[in-house]
Amino acid sequence: MNDTIGRMSVGLEKAIHTQFGQNPLVYWAVIASVLIFVMWLSYAATRYLAVKFVHAALRRTRNKWDDILVEKNVFVPFALLAPAIVFNYAGRLIPGFPPILLKLAFPFVLLSVVLVVDRLLSVALELYNRKPMARRWPIKGYVQVVKLLVYLAAGIIAVCRLIDESPWGLLSGLGAVTALIILVFKDTILSFVASVQLLSNDLLRVGDWIQMPKFNADGDVMEIALYSVKVQNWDKTITTIPTRKFMEESFKNWRGMKQSGGRRIKRSIFIDQFSVRFCDESMLEKYRKIHLLKDYINAKEKELKEYNAIHDIDDSVVVNGRRLTNLGTFRAYLVEYLRRNPNIRKDMTLIVRQLSPTPDGLPLEIYVFSRHTEWAVYEAIQSDIFDHVLACVQEFDLRVCQRPSGYDIKNLVSCSSPS
Repeated sequence: MNDTIGRMSVGLEKAIHTQFGQNPLVYWAVIASVLIFVMWLSYAATRYLAVKFVHAALRRTRNKWDDILVEKNVFVPFALLAPAIVFNYAGRLIPGFPPILLKLAFPFVLLSVVLVVDRLLSVALELYNRKPMARRWPIKGYVQVVKLLVYLAAGIIAVCRLIDESPWGLLSGLGAVTALIILVFKDTILSFVASVQLLSNDLLRVGDWIQMPKFNADGDVMEIALYSVKVQNWDKTITTIPTRKFMEESFKNWRGMKQSGGRRIKRSIFIDQFSVRFCDESMLEKYRKIHLLKDYINAKEKELKEYNAIHDIDDSVVVNGRRLTNLGTFRAYLVEYLRRNPNIRKDMTLIVRQLSPTPDGLPLEIYVFSRHTEWAVYEAIQSDIFDHVLACVQEFDLRVCQRPSGYDIKNLVSCSSPS
């Protein structure tokens, strides 16, 4: 093989000298032009003929996974091998070609291999992401680390080949600059450690609804990568958060709510405290006609009469003994109403309670869990409940407390003006 290359080299040298004489500038200009043209021609033939033929063949197969090879252009970097091979063999044929330039062919070959490995890793990631477990264990961050290591290893090998040095000898000399390397790759190291902790402790998954107020993030996790986590907010904007920040800052993950199958409703209405009073007979007769309260009032009246009789209570004074109030009866009604609501979880907390009085009134809080966790359905259920609550407050001789509006002032002026 070497003898053949030597004979071809001598013949080429005689032909060029015969044609262009001894002028070195013309000689090397012709050599460079022809070499560049042949390298380009080999690249174009490989890139636009061979690679396209392979892509067309893969598209005709019944397998789906090989379509990803086409989508990720895995075979395109092989086109770089053609000009590298042409350059390598042409350099041996051309008389007087500097030997040091022959070493430049190796980085091209190495770059082609590295790009193929990079895209094969992307294909593997794409195939993994199609599996259900990918939401539980996203590996994009790890794949990025592997890609980074591949590029670093390729760079070290290329430099060692150019300077004729062993890679192990070069690596042994890196001990003095370890601190500098750590400083340069500080963000990478911190991000990698954070991603490992997030995934190993199951703190974050693709598809989780999270809230991170510091970064104005409130939405679903789209992607967990090495350096960042993408969150699509409910307004369809996308927030990018550094991965390491999830280990430094607090965030809320709503996955537990989705897994439980119940979403909390916790909202209050404010009752005018001056509208709260004991129930008289007419009020009790009115409330007894309410279907959900009939059994409650009958049972409660019997219980209170027995209590007051046992303790010899003088019921001529309204504050003596135990009596029903319109607010207590209203609370009992709401509890029964919520228990019979098919959209409320009966196996979770169900409370209607009073909170501490405020200048705005007495808060009456409903604390229950909806059967549906989807945002739109949840809001509809919550709105239906409070539509009913606000509409039936007056039926219990109670008033909702709110700040005076222009309508109230207008009525006040109308009532105070002389007729």
